[in-house]
Amino acid sequence: MKVNKHIQRDNQEANKAYNDRSLANDYRHLASILKPGMKVLDIGCATGFISKDIAAIVGEKGKVTAIDNTESLILSGIESHQDITNLELIHVDLFDFNPEEKFDLIVSARTLQWLSDPKEALIKMKSLLKPNGQISILDYDHTNLNWNPSPPESMQEFYTTFLKWRHDAGMNNRIAEDLPALLEEVGFHSVEKINSDEFYNKERADYKSKIGIWSKVAGSLQMVEEGYLENDLRLKAIEEYNHWIETDAISMTMKLNEVRGRI
Repeated sequence: MKVNKHIQRDNQEANKAYNDRSLANDYRHLASILKPGMKVLDIGCATGFISKDIAAIVGEKGKVTAIDNTESLILSGIESHQDITNLELIHVDLFDFNPEEKFDLIVSARTLQWLSDPKEALIKMKSLLKPNGQISILDYDHTNLNWNPSPPESMQEFYTTFLKWRHDAGMNNRIAEDLPALLEEVGFHSVEKINSDEFYNKERADYKSKIGIWSKVAGSLQMVEEGYLENDLRLKAIEEYNHWIETDAISMTMKLNEVRGRI
């Protein structure tokens, strides 16, 4: 899968974030289409913590194959889920994945946002489905992030630069909104879009860690190294945003859609 070459995942922090994910919290509408006995492919599974929840629902007569092109995440997932007999985690790029079996359902959460060729990825996914198979893609519209109240100007400037950097690297900042048309374009029918927005406020135990994601994003030097951002602004954004979280922040909403289609 052609993830932009500038995107690198810090293993320790990434693992913790991925290990905290669950089907109920982070792909909350998917369970409604899962059935015992299904053969499911999870693309971009990271450490497989959503995959394991899918495996629990499809049961021993079903199977979940979960793939990711970051080897360290797959190895971590294999260690964590070694006792789950109907879950297989494989380190492979989507475009190099050519299994003998086809799947009833293909799912992919928060993965297409990083690709410069989401249409080609969808075509590949379609080729892996059984007749009348279904696809479910969960992803963001980063152009509609909502903070309440507005964060410091330094973070707003950082975020604007982040969107430009992503755009220039070929990534679609509003993939969640463009997915229905993309699915239809590559031949899926019965396409539906389900609002799955992530809303974080102080009533959630994970509020500070979730709303603090942008401090972690700003922790990377990539945009500084590539000439998009002055390091002083990056450091200022982190400091002022962290202070805002402790003092003024009320909530954050990240726009997220689940988009389904059939062949």
